[in-house]
Amino acid sequence: MIKAIMFDLDDTLLWDSKSIEEAFKATCLHARTKVEVDPDTLELRVREAAKKLYASYDTYEFTQNIGINPFEGLWGDFLDTHDDRFQKMKEIVPSYRRKAWIKGLETMGISDAELGEELSERFRTERKQRPYVYEDTFQVLDEVKEKFQLILLTNGSPHLQNTKLDKTPELLPYFNEIIISGDIGKGKPDSAMFQHALRRLQLQKDEVIMVGDNLQTDILGASRLGIKTVWINRRQQRPQEVIPDYEVKELQEVLEIVTNIN
Repeated sequence: MIKAIMFDLDDTLLWDSKSIEEAFKATCLHARTKVEVDPDTLELRVREAAKKLYASYDTYEFTQNIGINPFEGLWGDFLDTHDDRFQKMKEIVPSYRRKAWIKGLETMGISDAELGEELSERFRTERKQRPYVYEDTFQVLDEVKEKFQLILLTNGSPHLQNTKLDKTPELLPYFNEIIISGDIGKGKPDSAMFQHALRRLQLQKDEVIMVGDNLQTDILGASRLGIKTVWINRRQQRPQEVIPDYEVKELQEVLEIVTNIN
């Protein structure tokens, strides 16, 4: 009997990848008003520069473990105080943001540190103004909230994830528990996240089901513990090493699955 549903946040309930894409698009279009540059190419170059820079910092392993990606580093503040590694990130990211945009411009033959800094701040503003929720998110949560306990199980910095939730405050009331990897010290697919959730809810692994978009974190982590999984495959990818119990194209298909299991 399924008593609770664990939901991932980014690209499961919130359309985080669209928020990043739209912020890049707006910022790169702004860049074109300043210099002669192709916006799509600039975005590609900044993304490449950001990934390379991000991997060069001492904090990289930590960010990998708890699930903070390079593009979150381009706009997050990381004001978490409970872990020294977040303090390091807070110190690093202002320089990281500037360098990513400056290097992106340089690869296109534009040497302009002042513009790079302007674009780095512009991107932060644009991203914060663009919270997107999938069309069926609230419909599904409305349908399941009376029948199941709901848990939000998300990787990332507590400050940044809570910033995202502050931008979409309608989400918060649906959840009995909100568990963020940065508070635990380890992120999905590590079993610590899932075990912590089970303890908080006083449930067994066969009484919950995990819903997420990422095979390597959401689905793998839950599967390792014997928790049933639903993979939201909106981009029509092909699963390889990690096989979910159920695969759906839209979030609204989850209700039928949990109803049939019960």
